[in-house]
Amino acid sequence: MKKILAVVLVLIVVVGAVYFATLKKDNVIRIGHKEYTEQRLVGHLMAEYLQSKGFKTSITELTGTMLIFTALDNGDIDVYPEFTGTAYGAILKQNDIIGSQETYDYVKKNCEEKYGVTWLKPLGWNNTYVLSVREETQKKYNLKTIDDLIAVAPKLIIGCDKEFQNRADGLPGLQKFYGGIKFKKVVPMDQGLTYAALNSGDIDINVSYATDGRIAKFDLKNLEDNKGFFPPYHLTPIMKIKFAEQHPDVVKALEELGGTWTDADMQKYNLMVDEGQDVKKVAQLMLNEAGFNK
Repeated sequence: MKKILAVVLVLIVVVGAVYFATLKKDNVIRIGHKEYTEQRLVGHLMAEYLQSKGFKTSITELTGTMLIFTALDNGDIDVYPEFTGTAYGAILKQNDIIGSQETYDYVKKNCEEKYGVTWLKPLGWNNTYVLSVREETQKKYNLKTIDDLIAVAPKLIIGCDKEFQNRADGLPGLQKFYGGIKFKKVVPMDQGLTYAALNSGDIDINVSYATDGRIAKFDLKNLEDNKGFFPPYHLTPIMKIKFAEQHPDVVKALEELGGTWTDADMQKYNLMVDEGQDVKKVAQLMLNEAGFNK
């Protein structure tokens, strides 16, 4: 059985390598994204805009930060959207608190020097982490800040995605930064399920994304990160320097999207996708409402 599994894994790797190589040979811009709503939406956003400029594109979904960054580093994809805070904490293993521009400058400089990967202009919004609770929980325990959680955390269940559970800018760092805060239970789950779990009472605290529309939909209350633990997470197209030098028109097109959308914009568009609208059509709507593709 182990031999069969090994053969299957080898075949998957070989077929994948052939697929990516074929796309590269055909001069297709290979776009990657992670496995949740905002990443899928931005992957399609970049594809739609590049196609409007006459480029051929393909889209590939990959699971987890290190897997997709490795795919970029190995040349299996050409570009994907990454968060400044994710690169700062998960890729570059930093945990000192610095500002938004300093974070961008740091990840751009160090990714270029260490990996030959460059960062373009951020797309505009800051999808940082926030701890959300139901209004009844907020009132019961008089919660306004993360500091307020410390005394009551042993009574409460927190839900988060699996990656957050192990990252330096995730749960381990948060617990250390806020005086060793400990929760009754940590429940890792797909990010798309956490909001419903919080709303139904299966968990008491959710590690939410600031641009997720379900925060407003479920009338959730965000606790102030009063000590400033969470870094800024500005979503930015990234690519290998060599690719950028060989494809200046791709760089120019993606740079045109920089600084266009706000946190509130993304809450609206993310919610549209989460509630069943086609991700490609929502990406087109984003471009149209921002004045592109006219």
